[in-house]
Amino acid sequence: MEELPGRVDAIETHMSWVFLTDRFAYKLKKPIRYDRLDFTTLRLRRFYCEEEVRLNRRLAANVYEGTVALNQDATGALVLGDSGTPVDWLVHMDRLPEERSLEYILARSAVQKEDLRTVALRLADFYVHARRVPITSQELRTRLRQGVIADQRKLLLPEFGLARERVEATASSLLEFLERHPETFEARVRDGRIVEGHGDLRPEHIYLTPEPAIVDCLEFCSELRELDPADELAFLMLECERLGQPRVGEWFRDLYEEHTGDVLPEPLLDFYRQYRALRRAKIAAWHLQEPMAREQERFLAKAQRYLELARPTQEPSDSVR
Repeated sequence: MEELPGRVDAIETHMSWVFLTDRFAYKLKKPIRYDRLDFTTLRLRRFYCEEEVRLNRRLAANVYEGTVALNQDATGALVLGDSGTPVDWLVHMDRLPEERSLEYILARSAVQKEDLRTVALRLADFYVHARRVPITSQELRTRLRQGVIADQRKLLLPEFGLARERVEATASSLLEFLERHPETFEARVRDGRIVEGHGDLRPEHIYLTPEPAIVDCLEFCSELRELDPADELAFLMLECERLGQPRVGEWFRDLYEEHTGDVLPEPLLDFYRQYRALRRAKIAAWHLQEPMAREQERFLAKAQRYLELARPTQEPSDSVR
């Protein structure tokens, strides 16, 4: 365990508190419950800390040290990893340099395709060897359809004041694609392309360090990790576009296809890009309903921006493959 640090910075996220020292990061999960997330008991928080370490070691083995107990000793003091009674659990990680995150770099400097090759090929290799998910095309399309309907319902709540026509147009486009192109999803399932992936592949989770790392996968719901690499790469392309660097997301796609031989249909990528944009708009809107919501204008603007990005990039076609 680290010697007593001179300074600890605390960062609050939607689901956790993260404590940063010079060398390490410690993540403490909030005792909260949502539709697909339950951290309300000590047992569950310990389990999901262990899951976070296990799952993230797939793409960042050198970052995730393990879990550590937050104990209360005989004097009532709280101590990490020593004797006492556990009152909570934390994920223990090496601290990564903020300036090496892809999001930080994209906001401040130019990136070349070769700068991404090592981390992109690691990601592609991860998909090649990831656990295949036993799912039917019908089950996959049902999951996606239910997700679209739920996101639309949430975004149309009057308190958000979002453009109804934009939300409805995006949802209708997605539902129409699912209805008209079942063969596209059938082909992906038949080819074994549905895997246990990362679940939250964004530039802020990708680090261009000497040993590249991709961190912060979704540990709390296996269904949200069971997806097509086309879905994850479309999400990454969306996020790069939002940051004003769309070519970077395209390079990740290109390197994936080069390494795996899996050429991703453009209409499918466009479907998943719209799907993720609708989902991210909903997540941004969620923050407006938190009991002590801060930065409401920022989250509302973020939801509106994702709805703008949800516009299709190409005209619908009867032929996908």
